[in-house]
Amino acid sequence: ELSESYLSLFSVFLSLQLFGTIVWILVASTRIPLPLLQGWVMFVAVTAWFLSIVFLSVFLFGYANRIAVNWNQADFIFHGATFVFYFGAFLLQAATTSLHHFPRKFNATTQERILSGREYNISIAASV
Repeated sequence: ELSESYLSLFSVFLSLQLFGTIVWILVASTRIPLPLLQGWVMFVAVTAWFLSIVFLSVFLFGYANRIAVNWNQADFIFHGATFVFYFGAFLLQAATTSLHHFPRKFNATTQERILSGREYNISIAASV
């Protein structure tokens, strides 16, 4: 039988899975004008997504009862670190989004922007 704390952890991890997947989809659906910045965003989303699956599996398969760890502290540290990394990823994605009005090539005769209007909107959603 799952206790109330396990159910609340399950809902938190499920929300991490959902929002992590949405970030993947949104970032991957745009052209990547600055691969280093958006690569970090994808790394954070993928790593947090994978680790939350591992963490959730530990609870769902009953390993939490067998491993002598302070799970409240481990949960706090995990979510604190995830917050810090996601906040950094947000700043990088927002910085990339803010460059949308610059031309892709400064010496080109065309005025192609770094992000099109559609990609700009997707990048805003990924930032949020």
